[in-house]
Amino acid sequence: MTDQFVIEPLTTRHDRTLFACKVPALDRYLREIAMQDVRRRFVATGLDDGLIRGFFTLAATGLSLKDLPQDAAKGLPRYPVVPAVLIGRLAVDQRYHGRGLGAALLGDAFMRAARSEPAVHTMLVDAKDEQAAAFYRRHGFRPLASNSMSLFLPLASARGLEQRPA
Repeated sequence: MTDQFVIEPLTTRHDRTLFACKVPALDRYLREIAMQDVRRRFVATGLDDGLIRGFFTLAATGLSLKDLPQDAAKGLPRYPVVPAVLIGRLAVDQRYHGRGLGAALLGDAFMRAARSEPAVHTMLVDAKDEQAAAFYRRHGFRPLASNSMSLFLPLASARGLEQRPA
């Protein structure tokens, strides 16, 4: 088994039936709902076998300026809503945990958000549980003032996120 993979948009040619990340709601989403979702969906597949190793979704959203901590809102235009990208879901198949794939998916999500037009200021995520929140905090995300399980990271702060393996 190799750790080489490619991240690409999810299509009907991807076999979603074998993916298992230990979170039933995320497994069900990929198998049954992902192809109907209006969000942008991306998968990491193995170069050698084409199996889905992980996935994430992105959606445009907005963040109320009042939800940001004062230090994060400093210097931003005083519009009521800050343009943002929401990571709706991010999961890694349990067979590939501990190999840095989650960080690679997150890095790819940031690259896609940074290239988007119109400009986006912040990446948001609603962590499903404390383990997921800890993952995002390790990568520089901070909790919003209104909800500790909703985390944000300004795109300008994300420059140090790991790039996916070559």
